[in-house]
Amino acid sequence: MTLLTTLVAFVIALGSLILFHELGHYLVARALNVKVLRFSIGFGRPLVSRTYGIDRTQWVIAAFPFGGYVKMADEREGQVASEDLPRAFNRQSVYRRFAIVAAGPIANFLLAIAIYWLLYMSGMPGLRPILDEPPPGTAAHAAGFHEGDTLLKVGGEPVATWQDARWELLRHAVNQATVKVETRDHKGYIEVHTLDLSSLSSEDLDSDFLRAAGLLRFNPPLAPVLGKVVEGAPAYKAGLREGDRVLAIDGVAVNRWQSVVAAVRDRPSATLVLDVERGGTRLQVKVTTEAVDEGGRTIGRMGAAPKVDPQSMRAALTEVRYGVGESLVRAISKTWETSLFSLRMLGKMVTGHISLKNLSGPLTIADYAGQSAQVGWIAYLSFVALISISLGVLNLLPVPLLDGGHLMYYTIEILKGRPVSERAMQIGQHVGMAVLFSLMLLALFNDVNRLISN
Repeated sequence: MTLLTTLVAFVIALGSLILFHELGHYLVARALNVKVLRFSIGFGRPLVSRTYGIDRTQWVIAAFPFGGYVKMADEREGQVASEDLPRAFNRQSVYRRFAIVAAGPIANFLLAIAIYWLLYMSGMPGLRPILDEPPPGTAAHAAGFHEGDTLLKVGGEPVATWQDARWELLRHAVNQATVKVETRDHKGYIEVHTLDLSSLSSEDLDSDFLRAAGLLRFNPPLAPVLGKVVEGAPAYKAGLREGDRVLAIDGVAVNRWQSVVAAVRDRPSATLVLDVERGGTRLQVKVTTEAVDEGGRTIGRMGAAPKVDPQSMRAALTEVRYGVGESLVRAISKTWETSLFSLRMLGKMVTGHISLKNLSGPLTIADYAGQSAQVGWIAYLSFVALISISLGVLNLLPVPLLDGGHLMYYTIEILKGRPVSERAMQIGQHVGMAVLFSLMLLALFNDVNRLISN
């Protein structure tokens, strides 16, 4: 993944989300005949500026790209011409002001719905939700799952792909709840398992909670043959090349790729002796694995991927596709459920049930943007939809300076019958600025930690 790909993917994603958010404010303001002076993508010094329309609205792309704003005629922010006073934002009814401010986050939710609608209609590929044998001592083993079981329902919700199953299980895992899981075994028998997720810790949720619960995805057996070898990685430095077949590791014979992975993961910062077959010749190669942190556990990695037979992988894939009406219903449902889940996760971070390490900043978002763009347009659009929902939820939080803070003031005004005092709003602005600045620092700190650990 190149730095250019990451930057372009990040700029397109962030720019489109900010654009839709601010368009929500702008379009509702115009519909309610409020005069818009400036529409800006970004803050600070304008890089590009054009003026259009009867109101001579200034359209700006500014230097600092993390945000945007719609500036309306407002007596609190500057002098307003007498003929424009009826169109000033501050002279509108509280309900009109509420609608204009709420339109930004709503636009982000509508964008997510539109993306999911398109994806459901066009077809979303995924991995079949088939389980591998759960390790002894795990919740999945205690629940009676076995290799080859296909997940059908989680908590009564049908799951068609491994991604669907992971999402439904995560919703129950954050509550450390017990959930009913319906499966079909390789003989076609249907069984309902009771999966107890109460033993999962916050550290498990920070990493691979499915692995911690013993729910491992079944992978078609792969031959221990190297496919891609990452340049500069331990395998590359040791002289391993694409097409090499691993016969044994430290004298222990291996006949599938999963055995290679297990041996490497269990030996971080260790030197392994690999018996390798290359072009009919047997040779020994010494590989010193690198130590990598994975959810609080140190594992080994050598930087090589298996050679995959497309035919065998095709059987593990499926595609989910729906009609126009059902796709829209599912898109709305997914956006709603994701929004509620995001709020619950934020609440659990505040109460300490979920680690603040889950808070991500611009560096992590840029990294995920680049990775999803590399996978393909479906993964990238799914990422944009998810971030759009997150942006909508974030802006609805009752924190001064955010849209949710203004909506909080307007709600108080509706209940009390008079606006919040200027003094209270000034104090709120200082508090909101401190909260947002602290969150930005924490998110950036988490980003840097992730980059260092990876």
